[in-house]
Amino acid sequence: MCGITGYMNPHGVAADDIELMNNTLRHRGPDDSDAYISADGTAGLGHRRLSIIDLSGGRQPMSNEDKTLHITFNGEIYNFQDVKASLRQTHQFKTKSDTEVILHLYEEMGENCVKELRGMFALAIYDSRKKKLFLARDHLGQKPLYYHHDGDAFMFASEIKALLALKPELREMDCQALYEYLTIRIITPPRSMFRRIRKLPPGHWAVFQNGKIDIQPYWQLQYEPKRREKFPDLLSELEQRIETAVKYHLVSDVPVGAFLSGGLDSSLVVTMMSRAVSEQFKTFSGDVPYSDYSELPHAKIVSDQCKTNHFELTISPSLIRSLPDLVWHLDEPSDPLSVCMYHISELARREVKVVLGGDGGDELFGGYDRYYGNIYVSYYALLPEVIRKGLIAKLLDRMPEGFWYRSLSHKLKWMHQMSFAEKGRRYAKSLSYFYFSDKYKSKLYTQAFMKQVGIFDPEAILVNFFNSDNAKQAVDRMLYTDSMTRMPDHPNMILDRMTMAHGLEARSPFLDHKLAEFCASIPPEYKVRGTKRRYIQTELGKKLLPPALISKSKQGFSSSLTYLLANEFRLLYRLFLDDSSLVRDGYLNRSAITDLLTDHLNQKADHGNRLWLLCNAEVWYRMFIDHNSRENLRDYLSANTDKVA
Repeated sequence: MCGITGYMNPHGVAADDIELMNNTLRHRGPDDSDAYISADGTAGLGHRRLSIIDLSGGRQPMSNEDKTLHITFNGEIYNFQDVKASLRQTHQFKTKSDTEVILHLYEEMGENCVKELRGMFALAIYDSRKKKLFLARDHLGQKPLYYHHDGDAFMFASEIKALLALKPELREMDCQALYEYLTIRIITPPRSMFRRIRKLPPGHWAVFQNGKIDIQPYWQLQYEPKRREKFPDLLSELEQRIETAVKYHLVSDVPVGAFLSGGLDSSLVVTMMSRAVSEQFKTFSGDVPYSDYSELPHAKIVSDQCKTNHFELTISPSLIRSLPDLVWHLDEPSDPLSVCMYHISELARREVKVVLGGDGGDELFGGYDRYYGNIYVSYYALLPEVIRKGLIAKLLDRMPEGFWYRSLSHKLKWMHQMSFAEKGRRYAKSLSYFYFSDKYKSKLYTQAFMKQVGIFDPEAILVNFFNSDNAKQAVDRMLYTDSMTRMPDHPNMILDRMTMAHGLEARSPFLDHKLAEFCASIPPEYKVRGTKRRYIQTELGKKLLPPALISKSKQGFSSSLTYLLANEFRLLYRLFLDDSSLVRDGYLNRSAITDLLTDHLNQKADHGNRLWLLCNAEVWYRMFIDHNSRENLRDYLSANTDKVA
């Protein structure tokens, strides 16, 4: 795992340019740093290395035999030995690295080389003869890749901050990105929060040549045709395919550990690891001191069964202490509730450089309530509209506001409102309902802001994926939409940034694209049955895991933070929203924020999700647009720590 950078400019690229970008990504690759500058001085590639494979010989940027091709690569190619075997007849290998395999494969296949790669990656290959730059990002968006194109000049990096280091003038907010973030909690490609910085979508490659950029998809997840084997046969094949994916993800020249939350996903991964390796490996669990949210007992059960060397960390998270660092690493206002992942990654990095985790299981097997919730909406929508808008709407209006997003009143009002939309638009609104849906937009945004947003529809990308031909059935359409949008731009982004903040490589076997293709072919009734989620995965768990894990309810690593940090949340809202820079600069209306804050603090309505999005956006804006350093923001929060009730 590494950080990559690059710059092409016909007016010249200096080694100092690449070094400046590289230094910003030191946390991603603390082991080494190097650069390549073309002979004519118009192109440069940079690399920060975290040494995992071929520790002594895998240094980058790397060149081919005749020095015409040069690569910088972030990620791991798990099938590189298989690909290497097919290339031995035509190429001599100087190293034992997966990087060199990519380079020679590109020589043979050009852009189509990415179709042979099984792994997580963001890569750039420069052809000095053609003055051509080739970029690619892995199938499901595990590794990030941002770029800026300005006429004949082009630059890219693993993180936005590296681009800003070289071009501070890029600190301009993209109003459409803010609008999208506040509506659906993610920022989808090609947008970033910076107006002139774009991100390459998952499963796409790009070519920059002669001042022009061409971006093309190379892979799409298909949910048809469906497998028709009997359930026991599908279950057996699923077990074999997960085991194969885990084995591929163990390729490394350094010890590999695992995150172990005690949940179904990570427990299955650890169990498969114990089958594949003969020596004891290390597992890592985190705990937050709140009520009965602890998952340590369940993680310990799996650790004992698999005989791992288990490490536990009791986390006393504080957003007052951590928020500036989290936002700085994220680059965008994603979700600093990733504070738990930040701390458990810090623990794991003291022991190993590589960890496996269970990310991606929800999108493969149907792990969210909304997957069956939207099915129930379709039944409710069969009632005549006049009844829903008349009698039922009046009854719901009299129902008290539940001060929890899973309260009965929230669920019923959500279902009612969703019934008036259809297909992809319904699914998009089922997500935006808990954020700044249509109900709040006219009050929150200024006219000047909406003029800059224009006709942009922040739900359109969700609608388009849902309504595409890649999936036919409702559950599949939801899984496909989440896999292509929410997953790469929320959990994958957080996992990458929070682990890389400590120079730790995180691998996710459930994000293996071959496994994802197989799971997409499983009939949806084997995933979601009534209110039962993850049906086929749970049945596999019954076969492999202790019974106590199967009967426990899904909690999530950060589930308790809303309650544990309730006083900190209230302080953060006051510190950042009472005197909002986004209000000062004419984007948001102060009265709307005041109303939300007053109703929430007086427990008249639950606006926790909305206020948290606003708070994240405000902290990001102060740091990246107002030029408040994270050190200054740390001091500001530290000075107010004593105000936490």
